[in-house]
Amino acid sequence: MAGKVRVSSYAVSVDGFGAGPDQSLSNPLGVGGESLHEWFFPTDTFQKLYGKGHGQSGVDEGFARRGMDGIGAWILGRNMFAHSRGPWPDDGWKGWWGEEPPYRCPVFVLTHYPRASFEMKGGTVFHFETGGIEAALKRARAAAGDRDIRIGGGAETIRQYLRAGLIDEMHIAVSPVLLGRGEPFWEGLDLPALGYGMLESSAGERATHLRIGRTSTGAAQ
Repeated sequence: MAGKVRVSSYAVSVDGFGAGPDQSLSNPLGVGGESLHEWFFPTDTFQKLYGKGHGQSGVDEGFARRGMDGIGAWILGRNMFAHSRGPWPDDGWKGWWGEEPPYRCPVFVLTHYPRASFEMKGGTVFHFETGGIEAALKRARAAAGDRDIRIGGGAETIRQYLRAGLIDEMHIAVSPVLLGRGEPFWEGLDLPALGYGMLESSAGERATHLRIGRTSTGAAQ
C-alpha cells in the first residue's frame, strides 16, 4: 500500500505568506522569513535534528514529531534547495544544511536545469527532476515504497501539487507574525473546489496548527 503525499509543519504568516521577500544567501527564507519558524525551533524534534540536545514537549512538538515520522522521500522546489537561479553554477553548492542534511532519505528537487544526483552524510540523496511535479512524484513513490512522501515547499511547489489534487493531507502552522510581503500561499486556491476541507485546528504554544485533507467532494476526487 502506497503512503500518503503530505505537507507537514509548513509555516505561514497571519497575512498568508510562506516565505519573506528577497531570498538570498544571507536570507534563505527571505527577509523576515525565519520568524515563521519560531514555533519549530524550541521543539524536541528540531533540537535533536540539529544536534543541540533536548527541546520542549507540548502541542508544537507533537506536530513537529509527526511531521518527520514515516517519510520515505521528499520533494522540494528549487528555491528550497538553493538561492541561485538559472543554469546550475559550478560552485559546489549542496544545499543549506551542511554536510548532513536532516532528510536522511531520497530528496527530489524540481528544476528546469539538469544536475547529477549526489549523496550526503546521513543517507540523504539529492536528485534533480526536470520533468515537472508528476514526474517527481512518480520517482518519489518508487523510492518511498509504503512510506509517506513529504512535499517540503516552497509555497508555489505546494500550490502546484494542490491544484493538481495530488496532496492527501496538509499541516499548516500559522505563526503569529506579519510579513507584509513575500511568497503568498493561499492566493488563488479554492481548496473546497479542489476537494479539500478542514480536519482539525489546534492551538499550540507558539502557532495555530491546521490540518486540511481530502473530502468527498471537489475536483480532486
